Amino acid sequence: MARYTGPKTKISRIFGEPILGNGKYLGKNSNPPGQHGATRKRKQLGEYALQLREKQKAKYTYGVLERQFRNLFEEANRRKGVTGEVLIKLLEARLDNTVFRLGIAPSRPAARQLVSHKHITVNGHVMNVPSYQLKPGDIIGLKDKTAGNTALTSVIRGKNPKFSWLDWNEKENKGTFIAYPERDSVPENIKEQLIVELYSK
Repeated sequence: MARYTGPKTKISRIFGEPILGNGKYLGKNSNPPGQHGATRKRKQLGEYALQLREKQKAKYTYGVLERQFRNLFEEANRRKGVTGEVLIKLLEARLDNTVFRLGIAPSRPAARQLVSHKHITVNGHVMNVPSYQLKPGDIIGLKDKTAGNTALTSVIRGKNPKFSWLDWNEKENKGTFIAYPERDSVPENIKEQLIVELYSK
């Protein structure tokens, strides 16, 4: 199971955004990483560089490596609708992302760990594949043994009310993936059209 394990703040400084959840150093030091980050003149990025940068931002944000990301793009390209918007919908429908959005885990890496360690169920069955694609109507919950672990349940914060495509039952600690989200509802600052242009070359 491959994942990015490098320095998170360095990635955030490259993009100038807290895309990996930790933005406390961005205000103090917003320069690009590296010894000469503060003095190096920033070049105007070309078309290809902008497209590549946007793809990398999406990959780091959702914790997806290149092969998985390309497979998701090809799946989005096969489906009806605007390819870029469908790609964002597929990324949002990943199990690890949904566990994070529901508030069960404080971050996507933490959500990925919960899933891979068999703490999460989908429709009553244990699911340990972080990239599992949810379908509308799927119910996500905690395994019975996990639900009794106060160390894990104490960090559950409940879903953000802005995420209208998800429903959270606080009493049962279960959530429902109601539908694929509309692009306007997804808060991530990703220009998906640049990704489509990159893969269309």
